[in-house]
Parts: sequence; structure tokens; C-alpha cells
Amino acid sequence: MTPAASTPATPTAVYVAAVPLRASKGPAQLLMSAGYTLGLWDLQHFMVVLRPDPARTQALVFDFQPRDPEDVGAALAVLSRSEIPGVVRRRTLRRVPDRRCWLVGHCCDGDAVGAADRFSERWPTGLVVGEHDCRDYTNGLVEVLTGEKRVLEALRSGGSTSISGAAPP
Repeated sequence: MTPAASTPATPTAVYVAAVPLRASKGPAQLLMSAGYTLGLWDLQHFMVVLRPDPARTQALVFDFQPRDPEDVGAALAVLSRSEIPGVVRRRTLRRVPDRRCWLVGHCCDGDAVGAADRFSERWPTGLVVGEHDCRDYTNGLVEVLTGEKRVLEALRSGGSTSISGAAPP
């Protein structure tokens, strides 16, 4: 038996992270930053972070946002609840964020990153804030990876412990 065959796959850690919403410079950006600092749940952008290898600090982040979040038209669409073009992104991080980041479970699928990529490829990119946005994407991807439903609602109600930084608002 080869060493790889005898070693079970290490479950991929699945986190949810929150960052300030992006907006055009000026009052809108100041409002978003203040909302994030105060922990206002609706003024945060949520994303899923995967740490496939516990021996390495590197992580992958998956999120869904407006194609151009700093565009004034995007801000107007948010206010009017109109659909705007969105984009699903996958990026590499040097490490899991140390603030506003919660461990929400583990994915025992041997290919968690592949599962996240497949989910992202099928995700409709017409974004409507409050109806089809980063919260829906985060909830859906976490459910696919861990089986946990409505993870953001659980975090908001304090049902999960923050792994770092402040506890959820």
C-alpha cells in the first residue's frame, strides 16, 4: 500500500469572513466603513474561505459581488433593488483572516475546492441586493461544502463561535 493510499484525506476547514462593503469614494465609502466598524450586519460583505491544508497558512476565498462595486450605478441599483451584473471570484489569501472570520465546519469531500468551483460555475450572476447577493452565495456554498443550512443566520444569532476577532453582531 502506498503512503498516500493509507492516509485519509484531511477535511478542508470552511470559514465565513466579513469585510466592509465597497462603495465609491466619499460619503458612501465612509458609510460602509462605519457600518462595518459598528458591526452592522447588513453593511458587510460575506465570503467563504477554505483552508485545504492545515499544515499551510494559505487559503482560498470565494465570493459574489457586483462586477464594479465602486460604480455609482451599482449604488443606485442597490437602493432601488434592481439587478446589476455580478461576478463570482476565487482568490488566494496568504492566511485565513484574523478578524470577523468564523470556522463554520469542515468539508470531508476529498475535493472541496473542486466542489466550490463547480458551485461557483453554476451560480447565476444577476445580483439583486437582499434577494440574490453575497449572503445567498455564502449560505449556498457553505451548505454544499458542510451541509449546514443558513449559516449566516446562525452566526448572526450567535449560534457559532468566532474563531478570531469579534463575535458576530
